[in-house]
Amino acid sequence: MNILGISAFYHDSAACLVQDGRIVAAAQEERFTRKKHDFSFPTHAIDYCLEEAGITTEQLDLVAFYDKPLLKFDRILETYVSYAPSGFRLFLMGLPLWLKEKLFMPRELDRGLSGRYKGRYVFMSHHESHAASAFLPSPFEEAAILTLDGVGEWATGSIAMGRGRQIEMLKELRFPHSLGLLYSAMTYFTGFRVNSGEYKLMGLAPYGEPVYRDLILDKLLDLKEDGSFRLDMSYFGYCNDDVMTSSKMNGLFGGPPRKAETDITQREMDIAASIQVVTEEIVLKIARYAHALTGASKLTMAGGVALNCVGNGRILREGPFDEVWVQPAAGDAGGALGAALFVWHQLLENERTTNPYDSQQGSLLGPRYSNEEIQKYLDGQGAIYTRYATEEEVVDRIAELIADEKVVGHVAGRMEFGPRALGARSILGDARSTKMQQVMNLKIKFRESFRPFAPAVLREDVDEYFEMRPNEDSPYMLMVAPVRKEKLLQYDEDSTRGLDKLKQVRSVVPAITHVDNSARVQTIDAERHPRFHRILEAFKARTGSPVLINTSFNVRGEPIVNTPEDAYRCFMHTNMDVLVLEDCILLKEDQPNAKDIDLDAYLAEFGLD
Repeated sequence: MNILGISAFYHDSAACLVQDGRIVAAAQEERFTRKKHDFSFPTHAIDYCLEEAGITTEQLDLVAFYDKPLLKFDRILETYVSYAPSGFRLFLMGLPLWLKEKLFMPRELDRGLSGRYKGRYVFMSHHESHAASAFLPSPFEEAAILTLDGVGEWATGSIAMGRGRQIEMLKELRFPHSLGLLYSAMTYFTGFRVNSGEYKLMGLAPYGEPVYRDLILDKLLDLKEDGSFRLDMSYFGYCNDDVMTSSKMNGLFGGPPRKAETDITQREMDIAASIQVVTEEIVLKIARYAHALTGASKLTMAGGVALNCVGNGRILREGPFDEVWVQPAAGDAGGALGAALFVWHQLLENERTTNPYDSQQGSLLGPRYSNEEIQKYLDGQGAIYTRYATEEEVVDRIAELIADEKVVGHVAGRMEFGPRALGARSILGDARSTKMQQVMNLKIKFRESFRPFAPAVLREDVDEYFEMRPNEDSPYMLMVAPVRKEKLLQYDEDSTRGLDKLKQVRSVVPAITHVDNSARVQTIDAERHPRFHRILEAFKARTGSPVLINTSFNVRGEPIVNTPEDAYRCFMHTNMDVLVLEDCILLKEDQPNAKDIDLDAYLAEFGLD
């Protein structure tokens, strides 16, 4: 049976194809259209999923949509009535789209599928889709399920229990009281873009001090022991305006929100530190309540807040659960996967068999490209490259280049599903380098210098470098852990403040050690990421270090690359040293038409955001 899951029209549209309970393919629309967070109908992603599965639209048995538009519209109407007349302008702004598309979702789905699908549509609730994406692919037979995000239909947070193939929704927190929207409001206030800048806020937090923690807990929300809370909505604008915070928030933090692209001050760093601490306290309380409510020893998580890997790390280290598994596509894109799996297991009552690693297949669910396709494209560009005859040769050459402090763009195998590059569409570098963080941020990624990079480490060596258990699994880069004290270097903690903390060399792997001596760890095993595992083994054999920088293959404002063309274009328009496309390796110095270009020109030339 072929089930297509779809998320669309709100944020990060995506498609997922499940065949007889197995995830065959999943991808975000942005990777094909090159529009960051593309929320249009995922036509390209659906076409890819059907092609990968070897079927046509007519062969689909069911199509599952990841939320209930009518219930969402009910929330919008009720919110408007509650805040009328102040929200009338915002209501009018959104009404045409609802009347044209969202209220008539079956029609829009018919149109998106070119009228070729004649079967039934199933509409899931938003948090059911998230819960299913968290539990059903997980390695656990039983687990508590925690979903935290901005808002679905009404729910902004929920607790559920998963047993076998069944999910039981137990508790929920309702709009407008939302941890995701609280964090997004602070993202907006500190001058970053909502729905994409939350990572920046989390990365900025260690540069500040949580001096506003008590103020936030006293003024902005009333927090209960079970983690539920009520926001004081007089400080927020998202219910009745097109901004996240009201002017009352300006008085709380001594001035208006920072304007985008202006200098970051100590105030923004301290706000980031404060909201991060508050967020961690809330998720810990909710996790403890979920444990008490369900009695489960394991936890699964999804929703946008589940991408806050610092909070996830605290739940694992300080919470009551023995194991935690987070859906790698925890945001709205993962709802497509969850909806399809929910239909197969719960609605159609098909049994579920757990996989000790999980059923996500390393989240490598996107397109792949053959060496022959790659060579045809490169020859057409006049590119100079070497194709290596064996996997051992190409892996050894990659390790040699990284050890020589070259920045390497790596494209191999199936593209990742979710916001993290996991080795298949990654930029790799030597974590031992003292200059690599700033070089990669400013000259390759064209992004803020304070942004941390994540380490990829051989799973068998994870406890040697990080405060984690031997062979502890973190394959999706969704857990933050402290660097082990034995790997830290001596430095004067009190000698610097703010962004000056970047100047300190903190450990033997300084390029991935954040200013609070933590790292967002990705463990690499041979089962899920075989090529990447071989690269790390070769690098360790050459240098003694099993740790590399792994960051997404893109520049700021651009989705992660998908095709060889995307990768070659990014390679040629940045200061990247090396491009690996499967078994083909290109050196920048060999390319006859290599050039440097600034970010604005690059984005403008190719129509990127």
